[in-house]
Amino acid sequence: MPTDDVWRHLVETTLSSLLINTFWLSVGVVAGTSLFGVSLAWLTAIYEFPGSRFFSWALLLPLAIPAYVTAFVVLGLFDYTGPVQTALRAWLGSELTWFPDLYGRGGVTVVMILAFYPYVYLMARNAFLTQGKRLLEVAQSLGLNHKQGFFKVALPMARPWIAGGIMLTLMETLADFGTVVVFNYDTFTTAIYKAWFGMFSLPAASQLASLLIILVFALIIIEQQFRARMRFAEMKRSSRADRIVLTGWKARAATCFPASVLFFAFVLPVLQLGSWAAHSLIQSLDQRYLEFLLHSVLLSAIATLITCFVAILLVYAVRLYSDTFTRIAVRIATIGYALPGAVLAVGIFIPLAWLDNQLNEWMLMLFQIETGLLIQGTIGVMLIAYMIRFLAVGHYPIDSSMQRITRSIDEAALGFGLTGWAMLRSIHLPMLKTGIFTAATLVFVDVMKEMPITLMTRPFGWDTLAVRIFSLTSEGEWQQAALPAVTLVLAGLIPIILLMRQTDK
Repeated sequence: MPTDDVWRHLVETTLSSLLINTFWLSVGVVAGTSLFGVSLAWLTAIYEFPGSRFFSWALLLPLAIPAYVTAFVVLGLFDYTGPVQTALRAWLGSELTWFPDLYGRGGVTVVMILAFYPYVYLMARNAFLTQGKRLLEVAQSLGLNHKQGFFKVALPMARPWIAGGIMLTLMETLADFGTVVVFNYDTFTTAIYKAWFGMFSLPAASQLASLLIILVFALIIIEQQFRARMRFAEMKRSSRADRIVLTGWKARAATCFPASVLFFAFVLPVLQLGSWAAHSLIQSLDQRYLEFLLHSVLLSAIATLITCFVAILLVYAVRLYSDTFTRIAVRIATIGYALPGAVLAVGIFIPLAWLDNQLNEWMLMLFQIETGLLIQGTIGVMLIAYMIRFLAVGHYPIDSSMQRITRSIDEAALGFGLTGWAMLRSIHLPMLKTGIFTAATLVFVDVMKEMPITLMTRPFGWDTLAVRIFSLTSEGEWQQAALPAVTLVLAGLIPIILLMRQTDK
């Protein structure tokens, strides 16, 4: 049992509240994202109504906005001193006692639902597109109406896909740090940060991280069970394109629902960020801001190169040696994306701190030289953490591209005397360009938006756009945080545009 005094203090005072807060936040986000994601997916995949083609891809746009950015926009707009409540008090001439308190479980849950519902939407829509109108016709032949056909036929058949989207949402919820900090809502990720940097207890932080790891791995096992049950069936394009046409009030209601969700999840945050950024542009755009931008771009570029290089090596290793051991090793190597950034930061810092101390002792013993901290507090630690966290993001697109290269091409290359690295350089890499570009784009943007790893492992004074947003929002400086937030949103739109091009192919 742990004997650390800080850990004992956490167990006696806050651990139970952390468990309760994390549990109810997860339940609320899963319920909300399931409701919005599945209903919007069914609406855009099966029905034809005004704007249906536009909403089919536009509903993915909230993925470009980090959840912590949406969080401080919501508070800046709807807090007691924000423009919405101020205008309502002036108009009604009274205090808004009925207005909900944003600081708490309700506010952070709503923001996370708006930020994470596209995960469920994307997975569910892909499932419903493969079913098409033909599945409803089968249900009608059994005497079921559209509503009954959805609940008794379409929804059960799409359950594995929906479960996969829910698992992604749940892991993102558990990994979130910036959003819960903005709302002052304590979860495991905030407790890990406070234990390390507030109480200066790395053992307590590691013990809290170990509990979160157990929970995450349990979720991974559940997700793998659902994946094992997935079955795919390809349908003709004509059946997928044949939708049910809505008219009258049903068509208007069908248009209003996704329009409202898109407005609050994407349009309103972007408009408010643009307004704030315009007002604070002269004040914010100084030498320090350019340094934040340079640090973010430089870290993202280096991390992207390292991550994609390692991903290519893993993919090629499986190509050459497709035995069980190699496949398991690659699976373990790419599991980091399921771990929260705060957990990874703690997990990487502990062995590197031990290695730093050992190097110092060896140098003192052998050469009477005190080396100090050679590894801790360096960019190298950040890059290692980024690579572990986002290796799966780089691996999957490259692996998918490699799967499209038939073995006969390898055999033909062998006939020309190309083997090993020569085959990879001359044959595989040119054919993997699309997958590598997609992987590099996704990794670059994810590193730009990553907050916990950057915040907890960065060298002194090495701030990025994400860290700048955290610092300003911690002090309630919403307008000053708008400019770096707009930059992150613009960067996040790149992979979303690429994803949208592939969605309806």
